[in-house]
Amino acid sequence: MKKVLIANRGEIAIRIARACADYGLQSVAVYADADLNALYTGMADEAYGLDGQSPADSYLHIDKLLAVARRSGADAVHPGYGFLSESAAFAQAVLDAGLVWIGPSPATIALLGDKIRARQLALQVGAPLVKGTAEPVQGATEVLAFAEAHGLPIIIKAAFGGGGRGMKIAWRMDEVAELYESARREAITAFGRGECFVEQYLDRPRHIEAQVLADSQGRVVVLGTRDCSLQRRNQKLVEEAPAPFLTNTQRERIHQAAHDICAAARYTGAGTVEFLLSQSGAITFLEVNTRLQVEHTVTEATTGIDLVVEQLRIADGLPLTITQTPEPLGHAFEFRINAEDVGRGFLPTPGLITGFSPPSGPGVRLDSGVASGSSVPGTFDSLMAKLIVSGASRAQAIRRARRALREFRIEGVASVLPFHRAVLEHADFVSEDGFKVHTRWIESDFAPACQAAARAEPVAQGGLQRLFVEIDGRRVALGLPAELLRSLGQQAGPAEPAAAAPAMDEQAVPAPITGNLQAWAVADGSEVTAGQTIAVMEAMKMEMQVTAHRSGQIRLLAQAGGFLEAGTPLARIAPLSPA
Repeated sequence: MKKVLIANRGEIAIRIARACADYGLQSVAVYADADLNALYTGMADEAYGLDGQSPADSYLHIDKLLAVARRSGADAVHPGYGFLSESAAFAQAVLDAGLVWIGPSPATIALLGDKIRARQLALQVGAPLVKGTAEPVQGATEVLAFAEAHGLPIIIKAAFGGGGRGMKIAWRMDEVAELYESARREAITAFGRGECFVEQYLDRPRHIEAQVLADSQGRVVVLGTRDCSLQRRNQKLVEEAPAPFLTNTQRERIHQAAHDICAAARYTGAGTVEFLLSQSGAITFLEVNTRLQVEHTVTEATTGIDLVVEQLRIADGLPLTITQTPEPLGHAFEFRINAEDVGRGFLPTPGLITGFSPPSGPGVRLDSGVASGSSVPGTFDSLMAKLIVSGASRAQAIRRARRALREFRIEGVASVLPFHRAVLEHADFVSEDGFKVHTRWIESDFAPACQAAARAEPVAQGGLQRLFVEIDGRRVALGLPAELLRSLGQQAGPAEPAAAAPAMDEQAVPAPITGNLQAWAVADGSEVTAGQTIAVMEAMKMEMQVTAHRSGQIRLLAQAGGFLEAGTPLARIAPLSPA
């Protein structure tokens, strides 16, 4: 390999570009319109536009990505995580184009990406498992039948998904059908396929995972464990390595199952095998992520191994630099720094970052995709940066993390920093007597005293505007930042008189977030009650229910499938006429 196309964005694109430089390779970045001025585009050796605003028109568009590879002369592709990183079709297309795919084979991705087949493989090698459906369910009726046979709670999961998307937990029979439909919608939006399967759900489990590396010579090595239990809506917020408060037997069981599953799947590259650990100590296999994980950094901090460079070495046909599980070098935490308002239920907050002052000092690493002046678009994930803190022990790492989080300042958009600071003062997380955090801890046990942040100014959509000009008799496209064109337009003539602010409409239902209106849950003209779910919106890869603020008759003002700015009226709820 000589030049790597990075089929991703944000902080992971920067991480891969740096690894390429360390390994002696050139890197090529790609960008959607909104990412024209993103930090990562200047970190790679070259950057090419994808002429698109949505994920489907940019980072999920295989033909565009391969066209950039040809144009730039790249001979390899690194998918990062998210987007097409677990797409067997993309991996095969890369190989068919004569390029090196930095990841496991398409056959392995297809095998382990199919949650049903992965479960069957786990059974074959003797990995621990709870009860579940042998095949994808055909509808809500089958889900209800499973719940009646095995009891609640149950978890409905996208068969071709990952990262917590397309995953719903049902605690009551009356919510099973709607949660199944919600899981299908999320799966179709995120992965293009809506098949789901069902399993028994372990109440209040920990989320434990094992990092695996495997080379083309057949060697499989487990590098250690991570705990990723601190989640909201099945999306991780804090991870640590090694997973604390495990018995030697539990750790060995996890290591062995992870090794055996990957060996049986003929795995190559970096991968993660995920498990749930119940309150009783029972372990069950969850899934395999056939890619680099967001939280790979804590394993790097506790092993001294550069996982991205190892991916590059493996893709080059070289053997692993390690042959057995290493002893952990201290302890490390990763804090995901998302653009979300904790005081408003982790509401995504796209906008302009007016100030970004990260911490530093001993044991502190920052993997950031933004800086002061960067924009956080509403069309992509809310992750801005990752703060990684390590120490000789868990206790020292906690003390350093408290210090680092106190130093961290972000202005212009809301962030989850207040949440992280609060967590590090909570006995359930920091006590030396045990670990009481579980995957639903935020929703069920944690009561943050975090106030809502000031509303961020929305980022104008379409960060790039293309004009056609003639150069030497040839028609070519010229891309210019939309804000530049707006400022030129303002300078060209007098500003329009400002319109008077509209009066508040107490009947209006405003969009709570900037994002897509996924579906209406009520019909136009129907009667609704206060608190009733009337619509579902999606932003930054998170689904959110919209509820009625009053009772009355609803009139729908927006079309399902449309993209709306926060505050745009979705509907109006008028009082019912007296009988």
